[in-house]
Amino acid sequence: MLLLEVGLMSSKAESSADKFLTSSKFAEDIEKLVKDSNGLVNYIEAVVSYCDENQIEIETVSKLISKPLKEKLKYQAQTLNYMKKTTKGVLPL
Repeated sequence: MLLLEVGLMSSKAESSADKFLTSSKFAEDIEKLVKDSNGLVNYIEAVVSYCDENQIEIETVSKLISKPLKEKLKYQAQTLNYMKKTTKGVLPL
């Protein structure tokens, strides 16, 4: 009887863990979307479409973006001229 209860508790814990989105799970899902698209979808589009598909408010996603994912988003935004390119304090010669 105790083993049965422990098994039920672990399955409940796994199913409740699937309901909550973590930063690492979010980053994995975004990376998978980009890789599966074979270059057709960039990171910005992947985040937007992921939010649409999973009914997540785009404003709340900032908490879920990991540092490596943030760097990739920043690089693509700079490449697409959505934001200014940053310099690392390089002095002119």
